[in-house]
Amino acid sequence: MHVDQELIRDLAALLNETDLTEIEVEDGDRKIKVCRNVTVAAAAVAAPAAVAAAPAGAAGVEQAGGEAQAADHPGAVLSPMVGTVYSAPEPESDNFIKVGDKVSAGDTLLIVEAMKVMNHIHAPKSGTVTQILVENAQPVEYGEPLVIIE
Repeated sequence: MHVDQELIRDLAALLNETDLTEIEVEDGDRKIKVCRNVTVAAAAVAAPAAVAAAPAGAAGVEQAGGEAQAADHPGAVLSPMVGTVYSAPEPESDNFIKVGDKVSAGDTLLIVEAMKVMNHIHAPKSGTVTQILVENAQPVEYGEPLVIIE
């Protein structure tokens, strides 16, 4: 089996650029997964203050539980890919949405950039934005809840 070292280097660079901890690529019968270690100190900085005060193990469990709960919400809009989320079309523009906004099915909610491609995330249904679960320029994982529409 030939290992494409240039692809691995590119994936590692992408991890560093986006602050992701893991990326996986499939090409036919070949699967390449690149991971990096994250220190507990870095995880505590990214956690909310109340969670950061808890022991490291508890912080991970609480974050995963809250994320899973949001992902199970019937109005959750999940990230279709790994990437970086942007809340506006351009840095100086207004955000696409804010909490309380009424949206129609098909409206752009956010952009997820993956490998220099800007992917518009559209509202799957009409309703009111009740929660925005991500911040601008935040890295997101596949299946991570982004927005709740009720």
